Parts: sequence; C-alpha cells; structure tokens
Amino acid sequence: MMIASAERPGAPVVITLGGLPKVIMMSFDEFEGWQETMEILSDPVLSKRLISTLKQIKKGKKLDTMDFDVFKKSLKL
Repeated sequence: MMIASAERPGAPVVITLGGLPKVIMMSFDEFEGWQETMEILSDPVLSKRLISTLKQIKKGKKLDTMDFDVFKKSLKL
C-alpha cells in the first residue's frame, strides 16, 4: 500500500520514527527529476541562465527554443 501511494507523482510517503519525519519515499521518476534539478542548480552558470530565462519569461519575452534531448546533452549528464 505504501509503495502504491508513493508511486504517484507528487504524493511522497513520509516515514516517521517517534513522531518525527525520518525518511521520504517517492516514485523513481520523481526522484530522478529532483536529482536533475539539484545538478542544474549546483552549477552556477546554469543557475544564472535559468534565473535569467525565468525572469524573461515572466516579463512575457518570447524565447528561442531548444529540443530537450539537445539541451540534456549540453548539460553533459
């Protein structure tokens, strides 16, 4: 039952010990997404590009697009 619940995206299961949260169980796809996000955010150059792009989008600026696979290869993952 816990695994089925944790497999749903956005529905992690928190495991507690003595009433305190100790471990989180989540779907593998969601975990991979978090890993990729942390890798991008740990790179200062990529972080600055991401923040700049998000600001441009917020201002309604039209941006050039890139195929996701090409983008992923540029990250050297």
